Amino acid sequence: MNIKKLLGLFLSIVILGLAACSNTPANAGAGAGPQTADVAAPDDGGSQLRTVTDVWDRRVEIPETVTSVICLGSGAPRMAAYLDVMDMLVGNEQHDADEMTVLRDYSPVWQASMKELPVVGAGGGSGSNNGYPEEIITLAPDVILAGFSREAADELQKQTGIPVVAVRYISNGLADDSFYTAMRVFAETVGAQERCEAVLSFIDTCKEDLAGRTAHIPDSEKLKAYAGAVTFSGRHGFAGTYSNFGPFTAINALNVADEADKDGYYEADFEKIIAWNPDVIFLDPGNMNLVNDEYAANPKYFQSLPAVQKGRVYTMPSFNNCGMNITYALMNAYYAGTVLFPGQFAEVDMAAKAAEILTFFLGADTYNTMVEGGLYYGTLTIGS
Repeated sequence: MNIKKLLGLFLSIVILGLAACSNTPANAGAGAGPQTADVAAPDDGGSQLRTVTDVWDRRVEIPETVTSVICLGSGAPRMAAYLDVMDMLVGNEQHDADEMTVLRDYSPVWQASMKELPVVGAGGGSGSNNGYPEEIITLAPDVILAGFSREAADELQKQTGIPVVAVRYISNGLADDSFYTAMRVFAETVGAQERCEAVLSFIDTCKEDLAGRTAHIPDSEKLKAYAGAVTFSGRHGFAGTYSNFGPFTAINALNVADEADKDGYYEADFEKIIAWNPDVIFLDPGNMNLVNDEYAANPKYFQSLPAVQKGRVYTMPSFNNCGMNITYALMNAYYAGTVLFPGQFAEVDMAAKAAEILTFFLGADTYNTMVEGGLYYGTLTIGS
């Protein structure tokens, strides 16, 4: 074979090789490109994708197996604690890194380990995008679970290129459907469905127990109750209250603040509270400085309330801080029951009930830490 024929054969082989290369997909082996859930796993060992639908009905593609997550915004870190997947966290919010606080039920158990993680967001319950995109990209979690609005979730996903699954819940009642949906979305994302159903079953059992104790009592035989100085998107004074207040509705209590045109938090009229004439008043001990300032400005108002005159003012510790602490809300319902329906709740010991609830949800009894931090059950004296 002469040299020309050899060169021609060589060139033919080269051209065939180049043609074969040109048939390879442009994104083959690229981990960053968007793929559909049924795309085969890349050769580098990456997993297939699957699709989850979050609380805003956003369809989000995530890895088939999730091993690392970042939790941001209202309720997300708390749900990670309830689902016992805190070991998946690779980043932390600033407010959880700064200090332990009893205002968030998971903090006494997990803050010491959480503060060792890199800070990837400011924290807070507004639902806005408060994540730090550059820090998140550096850590490259499989998924971001966020208590964000739809718009905020979309924004952070575009900023990072990492799937953002929204798990925001807004509960006016005591662990309502909004919370159940968020928990199930979170659990599906991280593969904790069995634990999730156990948590929701525990809540259902508590609700049935609470409601069943008082279901037979007519309103005419109930004490009239008022919950003031509540915490909702911040701290409030005496007139800050709830219609359809979760701990009251759970025990079929007669809430004087239930108004047909109100649902959840609102500011009541001071004179209307006098007209309501509650037999029992519950106040958030963490907001008593606000109430005492109001007392100093108008002591006669408070002294005119029969519940105050009779010493029937009790604590109702805050259960809202960057979402609802379901543990505290359940505990508050049991405590309100012991005050409003002492016969039906006679055997309930609050320390023991708190230990049961906290240990189930968080793996530890932090009741004494709660009390030391100012969230306790007992009587109050307005103006002291």
